Amino acid sequence: MALFRRKNDTETGPQVILKVEGMHCSSCGLSIDDELEEIPGVRSARTDVRSGHSTIRLEEDTAVDTDALVAAVRRAGDYTAQPVG
Repeated sequence: MALFRRKNDTETGPQVILKVEGMHCSSCGLSIDDELEEIPGVRSARTDVRSGHSTIRLEEDTAVDTDALVAAVRRAGDYTAQPVG
């Protein structure tokens, strides 16, 4: 049974991109997305295992601490993350 998650690729608005290391499969990315989407102010998260990046879309006019995003990635498993740019 395959797991698929549909994401809106046309989303706009504020975003944060994290470089994530330690992922091995699509389940890793889904676990990270789930943790990130639990943070207040995060509208959506999309983690691409191949590129090693997670794109986090934020609610308009919301400030989200990047340390909270990095901590969420760590909660998802044995991963490390750092903001890009």
